[in-house]
Amino acid sequence: MAKSWVCHETVISVSAPTVQKTLGQVAGKQSMKRILVIVALALAVVLVVAYAGDYLVLRYKIWQKQEAFATVTVYRYYAIQEKGNKTEYVFHNSEADTCVHALFPHLDDPPCWYLTRHTQQQTDI
Repeated sequence: MAKSWVCHETVISVSAPTVQKTLGQVAGKQSMKRILVIVALALAVVLVVAYAGDYLVLRYKIWQKQEAFATVTVYRYYAIQEKGNKTEYVFHNSEADTCVHALFPHLDDPPCWYLTRHTQQQTDI
């Protein structure tokens, strides 16, 4: 069954399957957007809960006087760009940095799992 509309004295005929197809495409796009929003919100909630749980475990370790902190020796150096695509490296003495036994950084200290993998820290100048 075809429907006809008059628009500025022009007759437009559209069949029912065409209308249903376009409505289905619009509904499909809207449901896909809704699914993506739900997934994004769920991911955000999971990250917030993981961070909060990690912080509470760290605070519990501090309260129980368990090993919550550690020190890692870190080597820092400057990489100074010079003319002619040359780089001068200025090395500093090694330093002992404090880290936390946690998944995320807390209390202005990085996590130990990250700091032990990045013992050489370069600063570009």
